[in-house]
Amino acid sequence: MATIHPFLWFNLNAEEARDFYLSVFRNGRVLGEIQFTDFVGGTNKTVPHAMFDFELEGQRFTALNAGSMPPFNERISLYIETKDQAETDYYWNALTAGGGSEKPCGWLQDKFGVYWQVIPEPALRLMSDPDREKADRARQAMYGMSRIILADLEAAHAGR
Repeated sequence: MATIHPFLWFNLNAEEARDFYLSVFRNGRVLGEIQFTDFVGGTNKTVPHAMFDFELEGQRFTALNAGSMPPFNERISLYIETKDQAETDYYWNALTAGGGSEKPCGWLQDKFGVYWQVIPEPALRLMSDPDREKADRARQAMYGMSRIILADLEAAHAGR
């Protein structure tokens, strides 16, 4: 059976990124490492590369030192569904530490340029309420946030 996992290209700091992610996620482990050299297209120059396989919360990742590459962008992000505000705050603070940046609606960009969404599961329930007015109020409140604040979503959902 085929498997699918994220393969992330970094400039030359894939090992640093792997170690950072392993420090953030409580259930992570190193799976392997490959060091190799590659030829630069059309030249006789070789460039050292390394590939790092690791696992976070049961999800396998591969990080590659690829040299100068286009930056990550919002077109793909890693999604963390949290259980409550405390867990949301933990991941938000850990992933924005050291140079990350906040984005709208529960999105952030970490110091390596990777985009993440940190969304508490209760927020999803509020925004999918069968009462469309309540759900719309919660969703509109979320549009004005960076880090998701459950108490503010609950207040909007309730019409306060």
